[in-house]
Amino acid sequence: MRNKNLPLTETVYYILLVLNQPLHGYGAIQEIDLLSNGDVKIAAGTMYGAIENLLKLRWIKEVPSQDKRRRVYQITEDGKNILELETQRMKQLIKVVNKFGY
Repeated sequence: MRNKNLPLTETVYYILLVLNQPLHGYGAIQEIDLLSNGDVKIAAGTMYGAIENLLKLRWIKEVPSQDKRRRVYQITEDGKNILELETQRMKQLIKVVNKFGY
């Protein structure tokens, strides 16, 4: 049975992915832009709304930072688990699509 939190939005997937390293929100926005070759643009308001939701789900946590002006976040074990489940789900989709020659 599939996890009720799946599928993840593209935005949430990328946020969890880049927060494998500690980053502040703007740093995450920049990293996602880089990873997606500019295809995924996340506005600041979207990012901070997503961060609040991910904190509530306990998929990310705030971590200590040298920069007192910025809050830094990192993925939690729960977040890693959901990221892995979503990655496996997408891999399965690719297998199905490949059977049809795409």
